[in-house]
Amino acid sequence: MPLGRIPGKSSKYSWPNLKSQGAFLLMLLPGLIFYFIYLYLPIGAAILVSIKDYGVKSGIFKSPIASPWYKHFSFFIKSPYFWPLLRNTMLISMSKMLLGIPLAVMLAILLNECRVNKLKRAVQTLTYMPHFLSWVVIYGMCFILFSETNGLINDWLRTLTGSTVPFLTNPAAFRNLVIGSDIWKSTGWSAIIYLAAISGIDPQLYEAAYIDGASRAKTIWHITLPSIANVIVLTLILRCGTILNAGFDQIYVMYNEGVYSTVDIIDTWVFRTGFENFNLSLSSAVGLFKSFVSFLMIVTVNQISRHWGESLW
Repeated sequence: MPLGRIPGKSSKYSWPNLKSQGAFLLMLLPGLIFYFIYLYLPIGAAILVSIKDYGVKSGIFKSPIASPWYKHFSFFIKSPYFWPLLRNTMLISMSKMLLGIPLAVMLAILLNECRVNKLKRAVQTLTYMPHFLSWVVIYGMCFILFSETNGLINDWLRTLTGSTVPFLTNPAAFRNLVIGSDIWKSTGWSAIIYLAAISGIDPQLYEAAYIDGASRAKTIWHITLPSIANVIVLTLILRCGTILNAGFDQIYVMYNEGVYSTVDIIDTWVFRTGFENFNLSLSSAVGLFKSFVSFLMIVTVNQISRHWGESLW
């Protein structure tokens, strides 16, 4: 029964209704305390730090207010690095999202259509495994494969064409390598939610379609995809909420100074200028900027998705 809803009575959250469900509210209390301490309090602290010239010795409350208070926001936005950083972040994040979601959906559909159980389990295992590898391990694999001096791919290219491709130092090639390695790592794991949604489709819909002479392709197009459309929209909205998170851990492990022009994102720049130089006020300001943009993206995409009858709220 939904919170505060009693048959025959108003659905409003009146005090008697809430009081009657005190046990359920008490069960929620640990979770609420956790979110308050580890999410909302840090947000408040970040707001204070971002508008102050924070010093470790002075602390949050004794550090002086920045003059003007938006100094750190202004510094970031007016910085000559702002637009290149925003471009790189959006391009990498959008590429991962727009390529990753369709590939995960396709993998889930292919696994669902596979009738050989041993092959299905083997493919599932092989596609899930990369998710559990750290980016350090994956970078080592990329170095073995794509190193210009002794990488396996470049050894083949050298034998076939007499030339090599600097995958790890060429800016354009390295960005494609970043996007491709992330999709390879996450596609199998991301397919789980779509495979679960597909398993919840009523089998009678497929039986009726087969009786009417529908092929597998038509059942996928007219039954499977419409049935999981709400899940696809949900994941799209949630991914848009992290549009400015292009994968700090991956890029920080893999990049070098030669590829800054294409893969240096907001998070890596903040780490270098904020944490390495101990400018915590700047890093807090940029974090709030990212949160504000993410909030706008979620609201915007949610409003757009309402036109197709799917939304978070």
